[in-house]
Amino acid sequence: MSLLEGKVCIVTGGAGSIGLASARLFLREGAKVMLVDLGEADLEAAVRELDGGNVAAVAADVGDAGATQTYVESTFRRFGPIDVLFSNAGNQGPVVPVTEYPEDAFDAQIRVHVRGAFLACKYALPRMRDGGSVIITSSVVGAMGAPGVVAYVTAKHAQVGLMRSVAKEAAPRRIRVNTLHPGPVDNAFQARIEENIGRMAGGINATRMLDEAILLNRHAEPEEIARSALYLASDLSSFVTCSTLMVDGGMRG
Repeated sequence: MSLLEGKVCIVTGGAGSIGLASARLFLREGAKVMLVDLGEADLEAAVRELDGGNVAAVAADVGDAGATQTYVESTFRRFGPIDVLFSNAGNQGPVVPVTEYPEDAFDAQIRVHVRGAFLACKYALPRMRDGGSVIITSSVVGAMGAPGVVAYVTAKHAQVGLMRSVAKEAAPRRIRVNTLHPGPVDNAFQARIEENIGRMAGGINATRMLDEAILLNRHAEPEEIARSALYLASDLSSFVTCSTLMVDGGMRG
């Protein structure tokens, strides 16, 4: 039996590297997957790549309540009650000291990471089967600090608080709620962050610096994060809730 046979999964940020790798793995394990992302063209390309009747897509701004209701209801109408909510959408802002950090950029980070995860839980939980799983993508910086990225760090910590509250509310329905904390991943999203960190720090090689801070001495591949998402989505984690799963290669702050 496949790990997600017949399960209905929503993956926000579904056209990005981690979302797409997770969707690919979920489908391989028998799931039906609704991809959610901001760009229609990116979603169309993702659906073409995944190429199957068990995948669909909805373009949505995850920070908008109406758009969230739309992608939840579209999933319910297309596939039925939801088993897995993978709130994985994210954005990034500038890398500058807190005294120079633009207020609108701070708000934009909170809107996607925190409000987006809140709205996902608010509207998806009523459409979820008992015994399901909610996964929120936080970050290694959701358990530590880092200079220059005050909004991102704040948002990733806030997601942990959200998870802990929702986990206690959802427990009577046997719905597990956990956060997933990737370290640096070898993808375009992380590469842009590292370029900006390097500039802020006077031209250092931020990729090399981060690798040296990781016990396994390398960045993760998106597929490695996807395998951890599969663990939390499936019954392999049937007694895991209100937890922070670090997938960071042993990174130390």
